[in-house]
Amino acid sequence: MSETHHAIAIDGPAASGKSTVAKVLAKRLGLIMVNSGAMYRAVTWEVVRQGVDPTDPAAVVALLKTLAVGCGVKDGHSTMTIDGVGPGAELRFEAVNAAVSKVSAVPEVRDVLVASQRDLLRLGDLVMEGRDIGSVVFPDTPFKLYIDASEEVRRQRRAAEGQQDAVGERDRQDAQRKTSPLVVADGAVVIDSSEIGIEEVVEKALEVLKQRGWFERESEEARS
Repeated sequence: MSETHHAIAIDGPAASGKSTVAKVLAKRLGLIMVNSGAMYRAVTWEVVRQGVDPTDPAAVVALLKTLAVGCGVKDGHSTMTIDGVGPGAELRFEAVNAAVSKVSAVPEVRDVLVASQRDLLRLGDLVMEGRDIGSVVFPDTPFKLYIDASEEVRRQRRAAEGQQDAVGERDRQDAQRKTSPLVVADGAVVIDSSEIGIEEVVEKALEVLKQRGWFERESEEARS
């Protein structure tokens, strides 16, 4: 991590609530919110748009080498462009949903995006959510959370959003990939959101951060 900036790492499976928790925490604490999944979706969007087979790693890598991937921050949230274009709502297209786990499993894709994710830390303190933030992107941060929920609850949440992600299958693909699999990172505190609301999850998260010294760190930096 940066000597001056710190990361709160939030991992978890699809539809566990980690993105919403990250957004609320970032707003409450005045931090930059980074959705790492959107970055993988952006590359997947371009793979799909260019008609590249997402199950062909060599073809995905060949395309990746031609792309200008841009990462930044706007209004407290991370942004990403591919060749200067932001995918917007197309990140949630069904074709992207179906292909993102395959594209995300390509080591070269992860290398490029993990480097971009780490680089964002130079811009300020972050709340970053994803599937390998505490285990790979920022393994040394003491501020690690893993937001979980039952598969049935997560399936219902996706359906309520009008999406038909096969969350169980995505879990299996993400957990079984060789590069940066979905795991509970060493030192992470697990919070199950199956039967509690976002506000309660956030309160639990804030308590973990307090116990890990996040607020003492802020006080020390304010005095220095």
